[in-house]
Amino acid sequence: MSNAPQNPKPPSMPPAKHDAFAALRVANYRLYAAGFVCSSTGLQIMSTALAWEIWDRTHDAFLLGLAGLARALPVILLTLPAGTIVDHTDRKRVLAITQFGFALVALLLAFASLADASLTITYLLLVLSGCVRSFNAPSRGALLPSLLPVGGFENAIAWQSGFFQFAAICGPLAAGGIIWWTGSTEVCYFVTSVACAIFATTALFLKPRPVAPRKSATGLRGMIEGAEHIYKEKTIFGALVLDLLAVLFGGATALLPIYADEILHVDAVGLGALRAAPYVGALVMAGWLTSRGGFERAGVALLWSVVGFGICMIVFGLSTSFWLTMLALAVGGALDNISVVVRHVLIQTRTPDGLRGRTTAVNSVFIECSNEVGSFESGVVAQWLGPVVSATSGGVGTLAIAGFVAWAFPALRKLGRLTETPQDVVAAEEEADPHRRLGAEGQ
Repeated sequence: MSNAPQNPKPPSMPPAKHDAFAALRVANYRLYAAGFVCSSTGLQIMSTALAWEIWDRTHDAFLLGLAGLARALPVILLTLPAGTIVDHTDRKRVLAITQFGFALVALLLAFASLADASLTITYLLLVLSGCVRSFNAPSRGALLPSLLPVGGFENAIAWQSGFFQFAAICGPLAAGGIIWWTGSTEVCYFVTSVACAIFATTALFLKPRPVAPRKSATGLRGMIEGAEHIYKEKTIFGALVLDLLAVLFGGATALLPIYADEILHVDAVGLGALRAAPYVGALVMAGWLTSRGGFERAGVALLWSVVGFGICMIVFGLSTSFWLTMLALAVGGALDNISVVVRHVLIQTRTPDGLRGRTTAVNSVFIECSNEVGSFESGVVAQWLGPVVSATSGGVGTLAIAGFVAWAFPALRKLGRLTETPQDVVAAEEEADPHRRLGAEGQ
């Protein structure tokens, strides 16, 4: 009698090797990414030039922070209806229109700067920019998954984050160089206008996978469906709350012109370097995240990254050394990028396709509240108590917020791999389009 087992176990297949360049092998995504890099670089140039111009003309921390509020309020007010519109119209067309809108705003800022117009005009144009942002973010976020094969989204988000960090490094440095070379900001605005027009053009040539129609409520009820989905999905909600509060109190971008001028004693080139520093760190982190293939315990990684970010903001606030400040900003940017990747992957992979415009819109509200309203908060505190107190107290607050969210959202704390998509989302996608996987692989 043979000693061999009667039912030998078949050999298991070796695990698929992680492909760090999976998203870049998709022509659709390459075209999208090229336009995205141009536009993001241009908008970073514009943002840096605006901060320098406002501070140079006023030396008023409150007015510097007010620029962030002017950008944020339209997004907060318009994003929910904007997300609903994006979910019921051609997302590619909305993306192209909004990029042309950014190009127009930048062009008007250039003319206002040339004419030495009142800052009131500048703030009104920032409000107009915020209106455009209300539609741009939901259209980009909802469109991107339809440009990629199913299962390739996490890799695309890591690349997307890297491209953004690259743009956010080049943009401020370019703005600082242009201002130093020309002595003015209007050239920066002209460059931004051209860069956004490029993305608007490339967007018209994208070929997204058709989105199956999804039954949804109309009117106000339809607008809040995205918010309801996020509230029910506690991992998404916890990640958004964490990012909102951490950046609201711990963000330091609005204070950089003050630090550059009054504490570190550097010029516009130095300001460009300071604004680029967080994104240098984030770019390094994005490269690492792209190569490693995701976290096994994403929730724990997210919480500890926010703790590290808070510590970096405390160091930034207390530093009087240009290079120590640069290091603190770079490390803080690297840790913050973990939050960016985790949050975006969660929102897109745990949301049915027909709701992505609205959930991305809600995410935009959180982002604007944290970044732009946080800039306003930092400016107000700096006006009353000084920039050092504003930055360091924000870092301490970030540490407390990380502890609170870890306690209040156990689902986030226990989150494993980001690619583990809830079954209700999978079922909703298959019900809407049973051939979705086949169609995605054919792109």
